[in-house]
Amino acid sequence: RREAMHARTARSSTRTPTLDHLGTDLTALAKADKLDPVIGRSKEIERVVQILSRRTKNNPALIGEPGVGKTAIVEGLAQRIVAGEVPEVLQGERIIALDIGALVAGTKYRGEFEERLKRVIEEEKAAGNCILFIDEMQTIVGAGAAEGAVDASNILKPSLARGELKC
Repeated sequence: RREAMHARTARSSTRTPTLDHLGTDLTALAKADKLDPVIGRSKEIERVVQILSRRTKNNPALIGEPGVGKTAIVEGLAQRIVAGEVPEVLQGERIIALDIGALVAGTKYRGEFEERLKRVIEEEKAAGNCILFIDEMQTIVGAGAAEGAVDASNILKPSLARGELKC
């Protein structure tokens, strides 16, 4: 399972090369039957589906201690999308688990991290069928912040507030 979670998405001719490089496509893993079945999380998955289906304020936040099953809920959502057990507005969506470590890795110069994150956001918007999953969201606050630089949360906030980004 650990191996499947770290598997990168296929890097074929895609509209989301940065996302493919820095994330894991959970819907592709679900389609390939590489995710474990999710048991006892139907209510939580249904609530996430409801929130994602809204026109505004459609970014659910799963909060809880490590190991309680937040990632399992997202994997369950990916499985439902693949099975066609979601409203029409979510059919065909890809859930991309963004790897914050990969996003930050190798960004030693001012602005590199911000540019990389902006590319991810632009690709997500342009593709129009991606939902970003950012595990351990608290790690993104301050990520990439150097002297005079903005952190990831300040880059994400405007797109989230305008409803341009599904996360």
